[in-house]
Parts: sequence; C-alpha cells; structure tokens
Amino acid sequence: MRLLLTNDDGFDAPGLNALWHAAEGLGQRHVIAPDRCHSCGGHAITVHRPIRHARQSERGIATDGTPADCVRLGLHGLIEAPDVVLSGINSGGNLGVDVYHSGTVAAAREAVFHGVTGIALSYYRASGHEFDWVAAVSHAARALQAILALPKVSGIVWNINLPSLAPGAPEPPLVFCEHRPSPLPVAFHRDENGGFVYRGEYHQRERPPEGDVAACFSGAVAISKILV
Repeated sequence: MRLLLTNDDGFDAPGLNALWHAAEGLGQRHVIAPDRCHSCGGHAITVHRPIRHARQSERGIATDGTPADCVRLGLHGLIEAPDVVLSGINSGGNLGVDVYHSGTVAAAREAVFHGVTGIALSYYRASGHEFDWVAAVSHAARALQAILALPKVSGIVWNINLPSLAPGAPEPPLVFCEHRPSPLPVAFHRDENGGFVYRGEYHQRERPPEGDVAACFSGAVAISKILV
C-alpha cells in the first residue's frame, strides 16, 4: 500500500512527524506537504501560478501550494499515485463545524474526490494541557489500523480526533461516532484601531451526546465519517 502524508501546519510541523511514525508498517510512505502553515485555509487550490516544490529530506517534498494542492500533485505525477492519503496530525481539533474551514480535512477530502481513501487526523488540546506527540503516535496508530482494516467506503472522509489527556493517562478508547456540525460560539473584540479580532469559545461549544465533539471532549479517540 502506498501512503501520501500531508498536513496544513507545514512540512516541519511536529504533527506531521508524529503521523510519519504512526503510519509505520502500514505501507510505503511519502510526504508532500506545504512549506508553511495553511491553518483555517479550507479547500483552497492554486490555479493561476506554478506550484513550486523541493525535496526537503528522504521522507518527502515541500511545496508552496495548499494542502489540497499537495494531494493533487501526489495523485497526478509528482510521486507514484497513492492508495491512501493521510492528513495531519493537526495541532488542534477538527470537530463539528471545524471541518468546513480545515485545510487538514480538505486534503483528505481532495483524495476522496479522486476515489482514494482520505483520512484526516487532528489533536484536540484542552486549556492547560500540552501536546504529547509520543502519546499521539500511539493513539493515531491504533485508529489508523482500525480504519484500514474496514472495507473501503466511497464518498466519505474518515475524521480522527485525538483527545487531550493528562500525562500518564491510559490508552483512550476508540469511539466511532457521528459527525455533527456543532456550531462554535463566535465573538470578536475591537482592537485599538477599530478592527475586529476573533475570539471563539472553542471549549464552550454544543456537545450532542452521539457526536464527535462529545466523544473527543470526554477523552476518547473520536472517529467519524464526513460525507463529501
């Protein structure tokens, strides 16, 4: 199996390194990732200029395109076309309505548009917690193995969200749950120049009990399907 790894946090992001290790043993791994952060960039693509690329290491290639561009290049000639696209691990959750502006999810969605399995991975961080990328490798590896053991399903993106746990916590359960577009409470404050500065209350969002937000916030690895 050939795996294309990408993200929206950039080629040097710790989450992409964690994803590389989480995917070890699943197949032949290649990285094509943006050379800078494209967080909250959604499903943007580049059509009016050339997309530049350069090999950064034996693992893979960085481009000056978007996450979706990276997948397009991987599927159409930059490498041997992959069987599976893995996008992440994003520094921050992609739950509820997040999936509509997420570059991480957009990369996986681009794969699905072309008939290739697309899996997005994100790591929710609660207030006062730090990212534990060693633990994330273990949690992500279990989730990937569970998904790839299932029959292929067309027309859906698999969306994995890792929970925010205290140091030394036991392995969290894998919970297959519904994707619910739980709205994010949105607010702004005015800066000294009168501009509007975003202040979303991420942790105060609605948590339908059967949805991905509730599963992840409760300490489980939330696995949901997003229809494309």
